Amino acid sequence: MVVTDAMALDVEHAAALVEACADGTHLVLLADPAEAPSAGPGQVAADLVASRTVAVAELPAAAKPGPLDELAARVAGGELGEVSAPEREVVVVPAGSGEEAAHRALQLITDSIPRALSVPAAETQIVAATRGGEAGTDALNAACKAHFNAGPGVYNGVDPGDRVLLAADGPGYAAGDVGYLREGADGGLTVELPDGTSAAVADAAHLRPGWAVTVAAAHGGHWPAVIAVFGPETRGSRPQVYTAGTRSLRHLSIVHAAGPALAQAVRETPSIPRHTRLVQILREG
Repeated sequence: MVVTDAMALDVEHAAALVEACADGTHLVLLADPAEAPSAGPGQVAADLVASRTVAVAELPAAAKPGPLDELAARVAGGELGEVSAPEREVVVVPAGSGEEAAHRALQLITDSIPRALSVPAAETQIVAATRGGEAGTDALNAACKAHFNAGPGVYNGVDPGDRVLLAADGPGYAAGDVGYLREGADGGLTVELPDGTSAAVADAAHLRPGWAVTVAAAHGGHWPAVIAVFGPETRGSRPQVYTAGTRSLRHLSIVHAAGPALAQAVRETPSIPRHTRLVQILREG
């Protein structure tokens, strides 16, 4: 069994994964050590490597890295700078305030990216560094909902037709999944997931607005186009910026209102410290 984006695995989900494997199963975790640790407790992939109890192999880099790969490599090395992107794979959009950053992000998802790059809004995800502030996910979600699907928010703040983030595990879905909320003929709610499947929502309390998600919630997700928003309130780190910048498959717009503090964070904050007992437990068998 091969699990991609394994840095997103927290302790609870990793334990459930191992328990679900039959005897004799070979479990392979593909993880990028430059990414931030999981949204939930633990840092399973990093602890497994540190324990030296499992086989570890480093995969070779892409033979012909593109602008997205080059940006990721620079950030991983502690440098936040522009890269050559002749096909507009990476675009930096400066903003002087949180309000302007939110305005630019809304322009990008509603007009600029669909028009200039032919990537529809439904395939473009906003990833913000914070929840609060004028450029945080709360404000961005409110603006996107007003534009795309204005409504009363009858189901925990969202309505059928909204892009939603699933904030807890349920039958057929997991915390962190993003999709579109649909209302069935029987009155039940389902979420249409990016792979074309639909999952019945076990509890409306699991639903959150999903037009914009935090870096932690975006962990493990990938979209054709991503708008990474860093407002003035951002107190970032290298793994946070790296994770936000590597969610995109084709195009990345960086809306930047954090000033020189963001480059300083990438340069001087190379990790997000976490204290766990997993390394010791694995070594003790």
